[in-house]
Amino acid sequence: MINLKDKKTVVTGATGGIGNSIIEKFHTKGAKILGTGTNEQKLEMLKKNFQGILLEKFDISKHEEIEKFVDSVCDQLGGCPEILINNAGITKDNLSLRMSPIEWKQVIDINLTSTFLLCKFFLKKMIKNKNGKIINITSIVGHTGNVGQANYAASKSGIIGMSKSLALEYAKKNININCISPGFIKTNMTDKIDAKFKDLIISKIPSNRLGEPSDVANVAAFLSSDMSDYITGETIHVNGGMYLG
Repeated sequence: MINLKDKKTVVTGATGGIGNSIIEKFHTKGAKILGTGTNEQKLEMLKKNFQGILLEKFDISKHEEIEKFVDSVCDQLGGCPEILINNAGITKDNLSLRMSPIEWKQVIDINLTSTFLLCKFFLKKMIKNKNGKIINITSIVGHTGNVGQANYAASKSGIIGMSKSLALEYAKKNININCISPGFIKTNMTDKIDAKFKDLIISKIPSNRLGEPSDVANVAAFLSSDMSDYITGETIHVNGGMYLG
């Protein structure tokens, strides 16, 4: 049995489909959760749906405020979190020849640099406790690439390399750092895909369906538990067989 009772957990990107599902899973497992996002209405909805969770509106693109945010999170949770799940991210899709420097920089800054800084400042806290689990959500396109997503693919691929490096640096401190790489998951993002293109995507998935957000949440719960204590620096693919890395 996966036991997360009273485990202090931070989830960024809490209001999205995958973030919401992670919070639901961890809530049922008894974790003490603080979720972050930028949409106040969606944060309020989470508060109504999951009694007792803590929520904070925070924009992770504000790099100069991340260290202060980490201190605030630790105060609210009553100590350093044992679990950090970096799920927040954005897309700014465009063909590479049309992609502006701003579209490139915004995606790299939020998806990669913000994730690094959150890892860095939470690691400082976790090292003192000699205990911690960090899970970084990447993407199948970080392995395969995708048309119109050079910036997004680069940011997600960068998270994988960064996570491996951090895993090597802090394994002796009893801190595990892993990635989950989702394929095409049923979220608001995939809901917007044209039906014909969605059918084409599904035809390329051996499981013959899109994934559910809960498929990602289940892996996050496992990687956050004591059952994964000897796993670090790894990427677990959740894609129905679409990519076998």
